[in-house]
Amino acid sequence: MTETELLALPADAYMNETQQGFFRDLLLHQRADLQARIDDEFQQLREQEPNSDPSDVGTAEEQRQWQLRLLEREKKLLDKIDDSLDALARGEYGWCAETGEPIGLKRLLLRPTTTLCIEAKERQELREKHQRTA
Repeated sequence: MTETELLALPADAYMNETQQGFFRDLLLHQRADLQARIDDEFQQLREQEPNSDPSDVGTAEEQRQWQLRLLEREKKLLDKIDDSLDALARGEYGWCAETGEPIGLKRLLLRPTTTLCIEAKERQELREKHQRTA
């Protein structure tokens, strides 16, 4: 099934078996790609050769820190993908964790790991903004 075919389904088909299968496949594909990138990054970190030139050591350490931050972000995304796959298995995927309303296919296509509908996400961002300014 393509995204166009998915979006063409009637509204009452929301999160039926076909749509759940589409998102399961999408999430599994994203998970496999992400895991391959993580494995590649780890391999690159293992293969870094020590340098004796102080400027090279500094540059290498800066790159190593950047790679570690990237790996941390990718690990968080991997956890979100796993959480989404768990939600699919429980039949909760595609429904807003705050309101219980449908998240919407377009939003799920853009961010398959989202757990909030757009209105709930906007409220969350407003709360976070107020907490930062308080």
